[in-house]
Amino acid sequence: MRGPVRTRRLFPLLVALALAASACGSPGDGGSAASSSGGGDRLTWAIETEPITFNPHQWGQNKARLLVFNQFDALVARNANGEFVPWLAKSWEVSEDGRTYTFELRDDVTFHDGERFDANAVKANFDKLVEPGYNPAVASIQLAKFKSAEVAGPYTIKITLKEPDGLFLDFLASPLGGQVSPKSLKEAKELKAGGPDVVGTGPFILDRYVQGQEVHYRRNPDYNWAPQGAAHQGPAHLSEITYRFLPEAAVRVGALTSGQVDVIEGVPATEVRLIEQEPGLTLQTALNSGTAFSYYFNVSRPPFDDKRVREAFREAVDLDAVLRSVYQGTATRAWSIVGQASPFYDPSLERTYGGDIAKANRLLDEAGWTGRDAEGYRTKDGRRLTVRTVASAPFVRDRRDILAQAIQAQVKQNAGIDFQVKIVDQGTAQQATEENEYEVFENSRGDSDAGAALNLILPKNAPINRTRFTDPKIDKWLAEASATSDQARRKELYAKVQRAVVSEHAIVFPIYVPADQIAARSGVHGLGFDPGSGTPKSAYEVRIGT
Repeated sequence: MRGPVRTRRLFPLLVALALAASACGSPGDGGSAASSSGGGDRLTWAIETEPITFNPHQWGQNKARLLVFNQFDALVARNANGEFVPWLAKSWEVSEDGRTYTFELRDDVTFHDGERFDANAVKANFDKLVEPGYNPAVASIQLAKFKSAEVAGPYTIKITLKEPDGLFLDFLASPLGGQVSPKSLKEAKELKAGGPDVVGTGPFILDRYVQGQEVHYRRNPDYNWAPQGAAHQGPAHLSEITYRFLPEAAVRVGALTSGQVDVIEGVPATEVRLIEQEPGLTLQTALNSGTAFSYYFNVSRPPFDDKRVREAFREAVDLDAVLRSVYQGTATRAWSIVGQASPFYDPSLERTYGGDIAKANRLLDEAGWTGRDAEGYRTKDGRRLTVRTVASAPFVRDRRDILAQAIQAQVKQNAGIDFQVKIVDQGTAQQATEENEYEVFENSRGDSDAGAALNLILPKNAPINRTRFTDPKIDKWLAEASATSDQARRKELYAKVQRAVVSEHAIVFPIYVPADQIAARSGVHGLGFDPGSGTPKSAYEVRIGT
């Protein structure tokens, strides 16, 4: 009994130290939890991942999505049924050829800096998004079909595309479509990084950011333009909200159970039971949309230039056992590059590969990896069968480091593969990518439309095509799927893509479907998940009460 008691006593100490560190240099924020401060409209939320940027146009971390829509609004939104509904745009029309979108905008919206939101502001955002060097990935992928934005009236904007784009509205509803003040676009000192001087029209105003510690928002008292279908209209319920960056799961959970924060996100499997058994706490979870967390094999380098080795790696892993061990039954196994939460998921791939150790070894024998060194690893022509993953620390979450270690042990034991796991800073990871010094690329995308994610990962010149694999058929299917709004046809095309990359070419090893969790004190209401992405939504509807 004494061991567990000592562990529980250690929690408050760890939490106190972490929170004390996060509070340094930021006095006067009213930042203690509402329950302990007595401030019924102030809330403290511990989050797992610190954003790399607060500029929505530069958004790339799914975990940071909840912060974007605190500060910024988009032209359209998705409702609970996945349908697009008005937000800053009151209505829109699409031409018969699908190339022209005409939006009628609200005329009662202002940015946090007092600038008026109008058609000129929307045009300024589009012009910035396609400006060379601003966000090349967005310009070349999401807005590849964009032609022009024309002001047709003070509150009328006409967007012309080069060709139809079935994903255009999805882009407008995404964080990347968040509307930034034209003044910020011109004058912000750190535009790409974002911060207090990059402002939007959202329900909260970012007024303080302490790197490595916390970000603080205060209520926008003028806010009265929530998207259609929101739980309420008018200003947010909360007057202040502080998000503290606590990457250690035990510290986040301890902060919640000790009453030092009101809400946490990112509850690991190891802590779920503790949350469920703790009186006065609630737990919610939701699968993310978009792509599954997967290992992508770099086919431009040996040994993954050989399909047999790629297949052998997958067969050498008893993934069900690994997921049970790492996530204690809470993870949903992935079978495709597309996650099960997506309407485009192809279930025909289920149980078609993986976990056949005999097959893994037969394939490696066929590929010529028949030797063994003193440590039991396979060799060929005097070289060890080695593959490397180089992961960027800011993107490592959900115990993915522990997961990699479990897979590492399995491929060594079952097939003699030396799987080297390196978790490094973002700069080092980027350098490894640019220099093609990796064999495995880890990734998941939380895009509300899985097609948007596939366009970033699979085509020949896609920004994050880290497999370096090309197939004209796949490019053609993706292009056709993006050009149509016929959902049945899109599902058919994306099924072909999934079968090609998973079965035919084996360039991807789907592992699990990411999920998000929110745990909170029972007096916190209005928490939930974005209907499009499955990630925690903004704090606009959150309130504290009985």
